[in-house]
Amino acid sequence: MKKGLSKKNYMTPGEVSELLMVSGASIRLWAEKGDLNSHTTPGGHRRFLHSDVANFAKQKGMVLINSNDHRRKILIVDDNKPFADMLTKLFRNYGDEVEVDVVYNGFDAGMKLQQFKPDIILLDLLMPGLDGFQVCETIKQSESTKDVRVIAMTGYASEENVNKILQAGAERCLVKPFEPEVILKLVGLQVSE
Repeated sequence: MKKGLSKKNYMTPGEVSELLMVSGASIRLWAEKGDLNSHTTPGGHRRFLHSDVANFAKQKGMVLINSNDHRRKILIVDDNKPFADMLTKLFRNYGDEVEVDVVYNGFDAGMKLQQFKPDIILLDLLMPGLDGFQVCETIKQSESTKDVRVIAMTGYASEENVNKILQAGAERCLVKPFEPEVILKLVGLQVSE
C-alpha cells in the first residue's frame, strides 16, 4: 500500500460493487481495462480508493450508495416555496430511501450544507441575495463539499445561464417545470410505472 494511506482509505472489490450496485465481475473488468483506478496489495489483491470510485461513478453518471446508509440525502434550495415544497413531498414519498431538507434562499444553503451534509443539491439559479451561481461556485471550491452533486433548476433558461451554471460545477440544468420522473431518475430513485 502507498505510504501515508491507511487500510481504511481503501475498499475491497466487494465493497465497491455494493457501493455501485453492480457485480464483482464488472468491477474486475473495469479495473483490468484501466477505467476504474485500482491498487494492488503485496498479496495481489485489488483495492480501490473511495475518491477514485466516486470520480468513476461521476464520469459514468452512476449513483453511489453508501453501504452504511442507503438513504440519499437531498437538499432543495429554491426561493419558490410552493415548488420547493412540491419537490420535498415528492421525495418524502420514497420513505427510507431519501432524507430531504429544504431552504428557501442561498444564504441558508451554506449553513444547511454543513449541518445536513447532502449527497445531492437541487439548486435554483435565480434567487434574491446569494444566487444559485454563487452557491454552486462556493460548493465546488470547498474541499469538504466539492463532491456534492449539484443539479440546477431554473424557470428562466437561457444559453448563457445554462453554460454559466455548468461551468460553475453543476452536472445538469433542468428547465422548470419538469416532469417528476426526470428528477427522480437523476437522483437515482426508481420511477413507478
